[in-house]
Amino acid sequence: MHAIEYERPETLDQAVAVLASAGRQARPLAGGTDLIVQLREGRRPDVTLVVDVKKVPELNALVYDPEQGLTLGAAVPCYRITSNAAVVQQYPAIIDSASLVGGTAIQGRATFGGNLCTASPAADTVPTMFALGTQCVIAGPNGTRTIPVEAVPTGPGRTSLQEGEMLVAFRFPPPAPRSGARFLRFIPRNEMDIAVVNAAAWLQLEEDERTIRAARVAIGAVAPTCLLVQEAAAELIGHEAGEEAFRRAAEAAMAAARPISDMRGTIAQRRHLVGVLVRRALEGALARARRN
Repeated sequence: MHAIEYERPETLDQAVAVLASAGRQARPLAGGTDLIVQLREGRRPDVTLVVDVKKVPELNALVYDPEQGLTLGAAVPCYRITSNAAVVQQYPAIIDSASLVGGTAIQGRATFGGNLCTASPAADTVPTMFALGTQCVIAGPNGTRTIPVEAVPTGPGRTSLQEGEMLVAFRFPPPAPRSGARFLRFIPRNEMDIAVVNAAAWLQLEEDERTIRAARVAIGAVAPTCLLVQEAAAELIGHEAGEEAFRRAAEAAMAAARPISDMRGTIAQRRHLVGVLVRRALEGALARARRN
């Protein structure tokens, strides 16, 4: 392991300035559950500066407002999310994801920000954020910008963040009336494993509580990045919520998947699992929508 400098700024401006000064050689540190392992194994020889952002207030925000929705700082650890009553009540799909990130010890440090910016195609929190229509607040030398979460990952280990930029927070819209979301994954073991396939679905119903007004479907671990499957949503919107619409959406998701075969699963298995998980996620989202 090569020598690495360490900085711990206490304001967002300080963090941005430090990151910008070192360019591509600097990396933010929140939970560190991925970054520290990569550094120890020599997989990030380009990194010479670690910028600990856990003291920056904006990255530790966890605030719910019924009108504005949920603001989740990029450095908020999973245990704070799963123990927050507002998130549990208003965003159960976020809990679906957060409660599956590693084991108890990992959840004490792991963050949604790190999970997104590590840009693993199999990340457990990303499909839910895609499905919920999350926005990302990005800060850098040229100021702050907000982009859809699906615009961040561009490939395995790669994001659209520019040199000197950092992810500050996520903004989840307030839950719409008659809406619900669900996240599911398939893994060989119960915990501490990487998803073979994961999927998230969000539905909003019309006032008749039968017709689908809006929908979003996301799948992971079956392409270089998590996929927001617009074709699956098109098979749902305007149709009656139920087995037939869910079957068509699942088939669209299977067609959009671009899986590979590796030690965790074959192409055929992964494509089949996409259909199974999308149908089940839609059923779970529908049940939650009817309760709301």
